[in-house]
Amino acid sequence: MPAGWRFSDLPIIQAPMAGGPSTPELTAAVSAAGGFGFVAGGYLSSSQLAAQITATRALSAAPFGVNLFCPSAPTAEPELVASYAQAIEPEATRLRTTLGEPTWDGDGFSEKLSLVCDEAVDVVSFTFGCPRAHEVDELHRAGASVAVTVTSSAEARFADERGADLLVVQGTEAGGHQGSFLELSANETPLPWLLEEIGASVSLPLIASGGIMTGAATRAALARGAIAVALGTAFLCADEAGTSTLHREVLLRRTYEETVVTRAFSGRYARGLRNEFAARYGALAPEAYPELHHLTRPLRAAATEAGDPTIPSFWAGEGWQAVSSEPASQIVARLAAELAEGS
Repeated sequence: MPAGWRFSDLPIIQAPMAGGPSTPELTAAVSAAGGFGFVAGGYLSSSQLAAQITATRALSAAPFGVNLFCPSAPTAEPELVASYAQAIEPEATRLRTTLGEPTWDGDGFSEKLSLVCDEAVDVVSFTFGCPRAHEVDELHRAGASVAVTVTSSAEARFADERGADLLVVQGTEAGGHQGSFLELSANETPLPWLLEEIGASVSLPLIASGGIMTGAATRAALARGAIAVALGTAFLCADEAGTSTLHREVLLRRTYEETVVTRAFSGRYARGLRNEFAARYGALAPEAYPELHHLTRPLRAAATEAGDPTIPSFWAGEGWQAVSSEPASQIVARLAAELAEGS
């Protein structure tokens, strides 16, 4: 990777948000405004991802990235999953829906990896794991830079050894799923400490992620050695985001007071608003991703359609109360102005 390489004019990255919020319109708008946008490949089929890449390129000629979920070995114990399904069954009955099949899958990883190579995507980032060395080499031959989400110095060294170009350092403040892959316990390390720990462990460029919503927080991350920051929650209510109306409402109306890290929705630790489902079932949920994701998905969808905020997963980082409803370009412009004020 060339010395001094940078994503874009501004050290501002729109983090990929799988499951709906990330759209080609959001990716293109952020990149056109001087930041760097990401297409979220998680939960999409390879054909759906191909369509999103094509749509993004039709909207903007600016570079952008694609994020993929790395598959992990099945970890769920069937009896624990069955017990959890029994516990949440009354919620499905109340909403007149049925729970999904708690199956394991690899999220179409191989097909999507081939796709991003064929499409010569500028940057490919990975969550929930690190691609194998030969896969990193394949991406490099296709002209892509490789970024890996890490939550510890051990994961950072692992990614470095496999040839990653960049590390997305994800602190406990981050909204959505934690990207841990060597140790699946909840990541409780704040971003400032993690940046220093990982910065002392490897020499790769670092992207800071976790609760960053302002120019001041961006400056603080850059001062600790990051080359850029990745923001997800800040763009959740952007005009171009595909965030559901219900998710927007609970954020903007402050329906819930705090966030919590929980496995209740997907079987993997993730930070979101502490609604009734998270509070009631968080302690019961086993480690079982993506089995629990598939189990609860119809329930969450039915609740969203019904406008019931007690059930869905409302992913949000610790800085969520600063979220705003406006065009993505204005969010980027405001962050850039705040960043410039302190320079």
